[in-house]
Formats: sequence, structure tokens, C-alpha cells
Amino acid sequence: MKAYYQDDACTIYHGDCRDILPHLEPVDLVLTDPPYGIQIVRKPKEFGLRTDLSRKATDECWDDTTPDKRIWPMIFSKSQNQIVFGANFFWEQFTSCTCYIIWDKRGNLPTVPFSPMEMAWSSFKRMPIKYTCINHGFIKDSKEHKSHPTQKPLKLITQIVNDFSDEDNILLDPFMGSGTTLRAAKDLGRKSIGIELEEKYCEIAVERLRQEVLAF
Repeated sequence: MKAYYQDDACTIYHGDCRDILPHLEPVDLVLTDPPYGIQIVRKPKEFGLRTDLSRKATDECWDDTTPDKRIWPMIFSKSQNQIVFGANFFWEQFTSCTCYIIWDKRGNLPTVPFSPMEMAWSSFKRMPIKYTCINHGFIKDSKEHKSHPTQKPLKLITQIVNDFSDEDNILLDPFMGSGTTLRAAKDLGRKSIGIELEEKYCEIAVERLRQEVLAF
């Protein structure tokens, strides 16, 4: 199976994870942010969060459906532990959880017209943990460029990778998007694998991975 991109730390496969997962060796941690089925719409030259009722013919709809149910047994069989953002949108695929990961997107900001938090399911048997990383439209903790409609902040994912993996671990993101999980893993000295269906996001991820490793 030919990789789309590979360096000493990261490997990217372009394709459907249902086709690629059976060919991979087991990994230590799956950290992923799959489609939630909430119909995010990308306007020409910008990202939007409008509903389907206001969609224009020129808009590109993303996240129309939740992942195929057959994906989860494949992912669980290929990994020792898992962290899955948005699992609250398709709970029937997951067991009970003691270690929910909460992303506080608002912090001490006043009420704003966006969700104040997001939640990730994890397989870890420890206390829940909360991360605060402000991310409300133009109000953000960083000036990081957003290349994907649901791109998680690198600061957030880096904290999670640091707290839930060791340096000798291999991470997998089967819904890679713009490669934030892989970028965080590389910055922290972990090896990682990403799978992405859309080639344009593979290209973006490659460019991010080619940047100099950040010092933490």
C-alpha cells in the first residue's frame, strides 16, 4: 500500500479509512475528530455554519452524515486506546466512559452565539479532564490559520497528545483532515499515521508537516 506522504515521523494515506485500516499494524492511540453529521457548509472563499435551508448552489456541504458504523470495530481492533471527538452524536457505537475530555471553548468570555464546549469520548480509565482553549470566531487563543471547517486548535490537540501518549507511541488519525493530530504528534516526538479521503486536505497536511518542528 503506497503512502501519499512519508517522513521519519509521519505517514499519510489518501483514501477511505475502511479500505486502508485493514492493512495497518496496530497503534497505541487513535485520536480523531470524525464527521458528526451536522451539515457544515463551506461558502466560496470562507467557512460558514449556516443550515441546509440557506445553502446556495455554489456552497460545498461537508459533514452530511455520521461515519459508517462498521468503521468503529475496525478502529478499536487496531488500537490500544482511543479518543474520539463528537462521539456524543453517535453514542450507540461506544461503551460507557470514565474519562471524558472536555474542550472549554469559551473560558471566561461572556455569552456568545456558539457552543461553549465540545466533548471527546476516551477509552482511558482515569478522571475526566478539561482543557480551556478559546475558539469563538475571531476570538481565539492563537492566530493559527484554519484550513478545514472543523479544524481543532493545534494547542488543544498538542495538550491531549502530551497527556495521553508517550514518546515511543504511534498515533493514528483515520479522519485526518488538515493534519492537526499528526502535526502535534511530530512536535512532541511521536510517530503518527493519518488517513484522509479528500486529497486537498492531504496536501494541506503535508505542507504543515514539512514546517520546522516547534519547541515545547
